[in-house]
Amino acid sequence: MIQGFKEFILKGNVIDLAVAVVIGGAFTAIVNAIVSAIITPLVSLFFNADSTGKIGIIVHGIYGQEVTFPIGELISAVISFFAVALVVYFAFVMPMNAYKARKAAKNPIAEEAAEATEGELLAEIRDLLKQQRSA
Repeated sequence: MIQGFKEFILKGNVIDLAVAVVIGGAFTAIVNAIVSAIITPLVSLFFNADSTGKIGIIVHGIYGQEVTFPIGELISAVISFFAVALVVYFAFVMPMNAYKARKAAKNPIAEEAAEATEGELLAEIRDLLKQQRSA
């Protein structure tokens, strides 16, 4: 049982996953800082984010109380999600893709030989058998 656990922990996938989680946590702080420092003030120019909790559908309950479905909070969450997605894409993904494309252009990888089809493999086997019989 201990040996199985040791093999599981020492697998490269588990270590890679642990590193990814730690780096992801640190990366989240960077993205949140960019969103709060740049995107949120831009959104605030056009939309008062503090009043979103008051926006919603008001329904009168059977006991006379008013119930508000806070649609404004949902809208704020959607805007926040898209803001984070935009920051991640334009600040990190797009530059990384451009870097990889430039790197690939500088060092083109030799095309691997196309794998032989089944018919070609059978023809090679046939030819080898003919050579063995004649030798």
